[in-house]
Amino acid sequence: MRCIRQLVTAAVCVALGLTAVAQSQAATPDTSKAAATAAGAPASSPPADSRNVPADKQTTLGLYLTAREAYEKWKAAPDQVTVVDVRTPEEYLFIGHADMAWNIPLAEQLYQWDAEKKQFPMRPLPDFVARVLKVAKPDATLLVMCRSGGRSAAAVNLLAKAGFKHVYQITDGMEGDAVKDPDSVFRGQRLVNGWKNSGLPWTYHIDPARMVPAP
Repeated sequence: MRCIRQLVTAAVCVALGLTAVAQSQAATPDTSKAAATAAGAPASSPPADSRNVPADKQTTLGLYLTAREAYEKWKAAPDQVTVVDVRTPEEYLFIGHADMAWNIPLAEQLYQWDAEKKQFPMRPLPDFVARVLKVAKPDATLLVMCRSGGRSAAAVNLLAKAGFKHVYQITDGMEGDAVKDPDSVFRGQRLVNGWKNSGLPWTYHIDPARMVPAP
C-alpha cells in the first residue's frame, strides 16, 4: 500500500508540474517579437508602395505588398489569389513556409564556395516561367515571395515579361530584412518585418503536390 501511495503522490506531483509549465508557457510573450523590438524593428511594416520600396526590390509592374498585406489579400479571396514562394526547396523545407504557398524556385543553390563574394552562389533556373504556368495562367493574381524581397522582384519581372499582369511583389519576404543597428546584439539577423516576424501562419509541413521543382 505504501508503494501505491508513493506512486500516486508522484503522479500528482508530475501532473501539477506539467500544469505549471503549461501556464508559464501560456503567459510567456512571443520572444521573436520581443527580440525584434529590442533590435529596433518596427512593430509592423508600413504599407508597401514604390515610395518606400528599395530600388533592388522594385519591379516593372510596380505592384507591392508587405507580408501582412499579402496574407490579408489571399485570405479575402483564397480561390482567386495564388501565393508563389520562389526560394530554394531547402529554404522551403527547413526554414518553413506559408501553408498556401507553391514552391517554384527561381534559382538553385550551388555548393561551390565563391571566395570573392564570400558565399555559396545561386544559379537561375531557365524554366521558371514554364513551371509557374503549370499552376497559374497569365491573367491570374499572383503574390510572389522569397527570403526578403530580392529574388521575388526578379521573378516578378520575368513573369511580367512573359505576359503576367497581376503579379505582386511581397517586399519583406518570408524572413524579412536584417537588423542594421551596429550596436544591436541582433545585428545581421532577419528580425525586421517579413512573414514570420509579422506573426502570420507558417508551417514546416510539406505537401509535395505544392512543390514544382526544376526537372
